[in-house]
Amino acid sequence: AKCAFTNSDHTSLKLLIAEVVAKAHFFEDKLDVLYFETCALAYSSRLAESIEKGLDILSKLGIEVQGTNVEARVQEMKDLLSSHTDDEILNSKPMTDPTMIIAMKFLGKLETGMTQIMPKSVPYVTFKIIELSLTHGMSPVSPLGFAYYGSYLAKQGNINEGYHYVKLALSLLDRVGSRENAGGVIFVCTQVKSYVEPLQAALEYHHEGYAAAMASGDISQAVINLLALNASSFFAGANLQRIQEQCDNTIQLCEERKMVIFM
Repeated sequence: AKCAFTNSDHTSLKLLIAEVVAKAHFFEDKLDVLYFETCALAYSSRLAESIEKGLDILSKLGIEVQGTNVEARVQEMKDLLSSHTDDEILNSKPMTDPTMIIAMKFLGKLETGMTQIMPKSVPYVTFKIIELSLTHGMSPVSPLGFAYYGSYLAKQGNINEGYHYVKLALSLLDRVGSRENAGGVIFVCTQVKSYVEPLQAALEYHHEGYAAAMASGDISQAVINLLALNASSFFAGANLQRIQEQCDNTIQLCEERKMVIFM
């Protein structure tokens, strides 16, 4: 199923998902293919449906992420993090519960989708990722939660504090034993780092993010890094002809991998 998804073979993916869902005896046995289904929906410009499915699956796993008071959740998160040093976070135990690990993947996917059409709901997902990471251990999705938390703080005007957490997210990325979410983590962190470091540095970061995403088969984050690279290149004063070539290459990748949502 992962190969079909990575190759944008949605027909084969649908057949594989249907077969697993029909033959699996337990709900937990279906989670891996259901995750790829939510990803495929998102990349086919069916974001609302993807998010709804993700929330429903998480609810069945006993994980609720929606709320009505962002300020209260922010304070809860600050209180929680105040009791953990950076070293303690970086040296946290790894997450071992298989069901919790796949649940974190659904949460990570919600971050990206909600950012585009439900931005006010993103903080609740971010805080849940961090909360579960500090309670159950760090997973490959944990750095993404800290990256989005840093981004949220920066958007509220706390650039220095946001910068602190995106650096922590990047450090954590090297500790969790997997770089499957490196493309997304680098993309989010670079948006904050661009307000502190020279804009030219962002170009190299997005090159790194693109390479990391392609290496893990995450075409969506590869494209997102390319789009950010193109925009940053323009504002950094790069050669316009070179930028045009980069844009053409990005469009070609979107067409080849059926990344409809970015076209």
